[in-house]
Amino acid sequence: MSNLGGISVIFDLDGTLVDSEPNYYEAGRQTLAEHGVPDFSWTDHERYVGISTRETVADWIQRYGLRASVEELFTAKNRRYLELARSSTRAYPEMRKFVDLLAAEGVPMAVASGSSPEAIEAVLTGTGLDAHLRTVISADEVPHGKPAPDVFLEAARRLGANPAACVVLEDAAPGAAAAHAAGMRCIALPYVAAQADAPEFATAGLLLRGGQEEFTAQAAFDWLVRSAAHS
Repeated sequence: MSNLGGISVIFDLDGTLVDSEPNYYEAGRQTLAEHGVPDFSWTDHERYVGISTRETVADWIQRYGLRASVEELFTAKNRRYLELARSSTRAYPEMRKFVDLLAAEGVPMAVASGSSPEAIEAVLTGTGLDAHLRTVISADEVPHGKPAPDVFLEAARRLGANPAACVVLEDAAPGAAAAHAAGMRCIALPYVAAQADAPEFATAGLLLRGGQEEFTAQAAFDWLVRSAAHS
């Protein structure tokens, strides 16, 4: 039992624990270029932050009139992403410190992500975060991805935690919505600064409008302590 009143912490992965969006963008850009879309920009990519890869490629098919199947595009993008993820994913330093602080307190932790199981494993292993984050749930393992609450509820189930005692860390509006729908508190760090006013983020218990630049491990830990005292 931790000293934080039974709190469990569930992390989103991409854009929250690690800066993987550049790799997702490059994998998507290469895949779309191969299918006749040569001008996929970072701004185009931003609309997919927080959305699972399968949902992303399904939208591509409609948006760009692609002839390929969801499965074909998913496989192509995932293959490229895994190559990048294994070699060049950076964990946010303050997030690494936060994980270490929670581990020292014995706080149960999980990762709940829209990424594939293979991508999550590649990132956690490559960054060494797997040392403390061993409970991992992919949206591929539940009926519905974010903003549905399924992946967070499954994380709570595997941790043996009451959803009301869980705190989620999220960088994307769909994830904040999923946390709220799961009945969990949320620390929100918008990856896309322009989305900080999204109504989904208004439900967060702690909204750091400056994203990762505003996040510090100690401040987040202190917020958890106060949160536990008032729960």
